Amino acid sequence: MLSCDNLQGNGSVARTAVVSFARLGDEALADWIDANVAFPNGMVDRITPQTTDADRAMVAEAFGIVDAWPVVTEPFKQWVIEDRFSNGRPPLEEVGVQIVSDVHPYEIMKLRLLNASHQAMAYLGYLAGYRYAHEVMGDADLVNFLTRFMDAEVTPLLPPVPGIDLAEYKQTLVQRFANPKIADTLARLATDGSDRMPKFVLPSLAEALAQGRPHRLLTLVVAGFCRYLRGVDEQGQPIVVQDSRADELRTLANQGQADPRPLLSVRRVFGDLGRNEAWVTELAAALQQLDSIGARATVKTALV
Repeated sequence: MLSCDNLQGNGSVARTAVVSFARLGDEALADWIDANVAFPNGMVDRITPQTTDADRAMVAEAFGIVDAWPVVTEPFKQWVIEDRFSNGRPPLEEVGVQIVSDVHPYEIMKLRLLNASHQAMAYLGYLAGYRYAHEVMGDADLVNFLTRFMDAEVTPLLPPVPGIDLAEYKQTLVQRFANPKIADTLARLATDGSDRMPKFVLPSLAEALAQGRPHRLLTLVVAGFCRYLRGVDEQGQPIVVQDSRADELRTLANQGQADPRPLLSVRRVFGDLGRNEAWVTELAAALQQLDSIGARATVKTALV
């Protein structure tokens, strides 16, 4: 049973679900599945933006096919699967699949480099006036921010990733983000930030704080998230916050303004970070700077 999704520990989750469901009706079947069926964990990576009317028109014009929901993707693709099969396996490595003993380091790499960078782009880029990922990558200061964010603050916290050249991987990310053909919207990247930030950005921040490592840029990404949640951009235009907790978070963000403590009280999102008074002061300073000089100038200042 191979999960083709990006749920962390997807094989382990699938095993629990299938075995538990089987056990409701047949203990012997559940025991057999648990003993004989393999559920390897896997990780897939390919940027897939939301389908648009322009995509439908392109497919119709270029291929003569009327497709109500074509899936548009980038050229890059990565699939990493644990070598845990019950009775042999197809030679998947012959078609580019990475077969590994433990998928966890590859998941962490992707979540904390690619997905965390997407969060940085989404909030700081949107506040800076951009609406697409490739537009952000046309801004030299934001590119420098993302590069330093990954190199100086995130990469030192990653576990070893066998077979991966992290410098090359990060350069590939910069190229992928800059692809104008994908037209990936920052609004999509910002969707459900209350679920994404605790998985992609906040773990690195918590580790950096615990280890006394640099975290200024990580903190600025969190500040961008908090500022975005107010639901109004720097030009006074409304931001449609697409989040299951949007009403609660928008209320708290506007209640606090440059004081992040109301938002940080939502432990479902921020965990125990609000108890770190020194860091809360740093976050408040970053929010005040976003308010006073704007996202682009704040990013530029952070690079000095």
